[in-house]
Formats: sequence, C-alpha cells, structure tokens
Amino acid sequence: QVQFVESGGGLVQTGNSLRLSCAASGDTICITAMGWYRQAPGKERELVAMIPTGGVTRYADSVKGRFTASRDNAKNTVYLQMNSLKPEDTAVYYCNAEGFGGSWCEYDYWGQGTQVTVSS
Repeated sequence: QVQFVESGGGLVQTGNSLRLSCAASGDTICITAMGWYRQAPGKERELVAMIPTGGVTRYADSVKGRFTASRDNAKNTVYLQMNSLKPEDTAVYYCNAEGFGGSWCEYDYWGQGTQVTVSS
C-alpha cells in the first residue's frame, strides 16, 4: 500500500496562486509516476499533470503555462504550483501515483483529495 499526505488547498481569488504538496509513504518502490487529477462538481475526474520517473511531465491543455508540477524523488513528494488561478480551476485535487501492478504493487494509488476554490 501507498499512503499520501496532501496539503495546500484552500480558497483564493481569481489570479492568485496556490501550491499543493503530496508526500507518499509505504510501498513507494511500486511508484512509476506521480501527479495530480482534479474533479469539479458534476464533472468527471481529469488529469492535471503527471510526472513519470525519469520522464517528461504531461499537462492538461487547460493548465499549460499556468501550472507547474515537480517531484522530489528523494522525498517521494510531488508538488503542483498553480498560478493565475481561474474559477474553472475550482475542484477537488487528488494526488495520484501510477504503479507497476502485478502481484505486489497496484496500478493506481489515490490521495484523499484537497479542495481548491477560486472565487471570481
């Protein structure tokens, strides 16, 4: 199992910034990528950013140029710096890790989620 501690959500005004953090513990050897998803009310969960181990970060088109994901492998921590926030960024943000799968590891691990609310 992999456990996460997420932090950094909150309420901000349009144009402001927030930084999310997610620290993983447990079977971190299973992790092949770490990143963030979000789910707005009435909408499906969507990828925000994902950082493969040793790979290139991919972003949702809606956040490119505004959000920056980074990862500290030594600390098993992933961050999401969110700038120029918009009301449409309002959602619950979930930390996610992709795993090797197989008999010991799972394919997906999820954090509990942190609320981000952007007021207009």
